[in-house]
Amino acid sequence: MRAFPMLLVLCLAMSPLAVHADEPVASVPELELSRYAGQWYEIAHLPVSFQRKCVREITATYSLRRDGSIGVRNACRTRDDGLEEAQGVARTVEGHPGRLQVRFVPDWLSWLPLVWADYWVLELDPDYQWTMVGEPGRKYLWILSREPSMDRGLFDRLRARAEAMGYDLSPLVIAAPLREAPATP
Repeated sequence: MRAFPMLLVLCLAMSPLAVHADEPVASVPELELSRYAGQWYEIAHLPVSFQRKCVREITATYSLRRDGSIGVRNACRTRDDGLEEAQGVARTVEGHPGRLQVRFVPDWLSWLPLVWADYWVLELDPDYQWTMVGEPGRKYLWILSREPSMDRGLFDRLRARAEAMGYDLSPLVIAAPLREAPATP
């Protein structure tokens, strides 16, 4: 009988560690790949091991390939002004236009399911000028823009949307300048 109260206390103490989301992680219902293609500048991201050397000029460039897949080129500058680059490929998920899967391993390993990672477009500007990308496990998140900076108000709105979906943004890395809105007279 004494174990039950201790178990209850332990569960209550750990409850803040659980994901409390007001809404589920969901992808956009429509995505035109031809409009999404091109260069995007990273504004912010949750830390990931493959970006640990990146300090500035972080970009993602998407291109349509003849076979229907999407070419992916991620690039960034390192502390010593070197260029880090990763080439990959993405594919669409049948029935879910805003959901892609991406891999950065050689083609001959593409048959392995574990080499593909979810890439969900969570928010997208109607004019394709900014986007927020994540995945259902809430481990990865990127805020991207066609411009190398973003309006702070827009950034704050995207951040609030991610938090509403249960993303922990305490370790969020802001990788580009945020612009203040001009003062109104």
